Amino acid sequence: MILLKNAMIVTGASAKMGTLGIDGSRICGVWHDGGEPEAAQTIDLQGAVVMAGGIDAHVHFREPGLTRKADFGTESRAALLGGVTSVIDMPNTNPPTTDARRLEEKSDCIRGRSWTHYGFHIGATNEEPGKILECVRDGRAAAIKVFMGSSTGNMLVDREETLDRLFRINDAEILIHSEDEGTIRTNLALAKEKYGEQIPFREHPQIRSRKACIRSTAKALEMAIRYGTRLHVLHVTTAEEIEMIRAAKIHNPNIIAETSANYLWFSEEDYDRLGGRIKCNPAVKTAADRAALRRALAEGGIDTIGSDHAPHLLTEKENPYLTCPSGVPSIQQSLPVLLTVARQENIPLTRIASVFSEKPAEAFGIRDRGRIAPGCHADLVVLDPEAEADTAHPAYKCGWSPYQGEKLFGRICMVFLDGKIMVRDGSLVADTPEGRPLEFTRP
Repeated sequence: MILLKNAMIVTGASAKMGTLGIDGSRICGVWHDGGEPEAAQTIDLQGAVVMAGGIDAHVHFREPGLTRKADFGTESRAALLGGVTSVIDMPNTNPPTTDARRLEEKSDCIRGRSWTHYGFHIGATNEEPGKILECVRDGRAAAIKVFMGSSTGNMLVDREETLDRLFRINDAEILIHSEDEGTIRTNLALAKEKYGEQIPFREHPQIRSRKACIRSTAKALEMAIRYGTRLHVLHVTTAEEIEMIRAAKIHNPNIIAETSANYLWFSEEDYDRLGGRIKCNPAVKTAADRAALRRALAEGGIDTIGSDHAPHLLTEKENPYLTCPSGVPSIQQSLPVLLTVARQENIPLTRIASVFSEKPAEAFGIRDRGRIAPGCHADLVVLDPEAEADTAHPAYKCGWSPYQGEKLFGRICMVFLDGKIMVRDGSLVADTPEGRPLEFTRP
């Protein structure tokens, strides 16, 4: 047994000093008032924070087909260094993960190479969704991803009859990339008319506009209320969407709002400074939207944080607007951004524990992970929220991050995976990847 003593143990419900026990791969006890047993090893954390390791259910690790940018080995290692212990990968790879065969091929390719525990979402197309639903029902996939607006991978679902069938599913989570395609195309045509081929990056939030997000999200929420869909609205970016989702939850409590660290940190004022480095879909919006997202994080309007980690080579991101791909590498900085925002906005760490690990575990039915409780797997992050994080050396295969040079707090001291110390003082100390497939339970 290992005892972590003098720890500030933070869950979604409380933040209290105590001792946490690890027996093998699982948490065996939590003691706040003494009475802990003798142990073979005791680690004095001297007041450091202990939380459940992060569960990032929104990553693009680029494998298969795009491994010049990233691969599961490199990106899961970066995730672990950032305190993330479980990830769920999105389907817009090459080829896209849109059927059982490709799901199996992806799983076979990654087995034994992931530093974090892992799972996969399966992608919807304009075809009949019945077969992919079976992959979710039997636990091979976590959820069904629906692109209601086009993005990297060209997996747009725009047939009304297909969307209707997908939203009628109520025994699987439906994830949506929510942007109205017609609005985006109209805005892009207007920008080309005005600027030709030299569209400035500050036009990105006008092209992939708030109207495009609001129109698509309103449609999705209306359908989710009508059919009782277990709807997960990904990367929410606008104040209006937050209020719409808040109202929709009254009628359908199975609606979940996700945002990413990128939208909590950057605003449209950063496009002239960072250009393509913060070009992502949906676009980073206004400072007022960022403030609304931060309030929603504090008040519970944001349920989960997904990094939307999406690496591209820096040479690609330095292209002009029309040929610059969308996507930001960010998973290693996601927790420090959350901790810094919490520090700036006086948000309790209990909220961070909820959105970073507990709520994703609950939403996707991840068995025995994402919580600090006896019997749960000992996937843990130990951190100092008052110490500066290292933003200068991102561990991504692409070698860069838009957070380089930003002052973030939340130094990662240790990361445990199934009770084993994998990261210490910001460095990987394990010799081999030990991530395992996640187990999903259905509602």
